Amino acid sequence: MRSAPKLNPEYVIDVNGEKKAVILSIEEYEELIEDLQDLAVLAERREEPVIPHADVVAELKRNGYLSN
Repeated sequence: MRSAPKLNPEYVIDVNGEKKAVILSIEEYEELIEDLQDLAVLAERREEPVIPHADVVAELKRNGYLSN
């Protein structure tokens, strides 16, 4: 699992010094969007049945995708 991205946000503040918006680099923004999309997929697939790793490996070997 990868760690959370290191963000370097800048803030837009109002006349009272209250934070109103965040400025991120395009790279940081795109990383956050990708992470959100990944989390959405995980949430959508949460109830799907799982297949044990050993079963996947055995099937791949049977079908010739992995060598013995």
